[in-house]
Amino acid sequence: MSVATTRLRLRVSPGSGRASIVGRHGDAWKIRVTEAPEHGRANEAVVRLLANALALPRDAVAIVSGHSGRDKIVELTGVGPALIERRLTSASAPARMRKDRR
Repeated sequence: MSVATTRLRLRVSPGSGRASIVGRHGDAWKIRVTEAPEHGRANEAVVRLLANALALPRDAVAIVSGHSGRDKIVELTGVGPALIERRLTSASAPARMRKDRR
């Protein structure tokens, strides 16, 4: 049995005041990270944020395209597209909405 891999398009805003998954941005997901885009710090922050939001180990998240740009493609190992969509949608919901669902 093979392990599921899924590619995901991202639009990243580095140097933001707060790290968050903002929501959809066309066919991509918009993500904000606090780290500056210097020496790979923003890329590492993107990997950490996605791994946390998707409940994946960090080595299951890899940037495969767009290392030096805002538009990136990441490859996620061990999770399918439907679960990714649910978890990112949940992570991008405003805090007030998340409290209401408890």
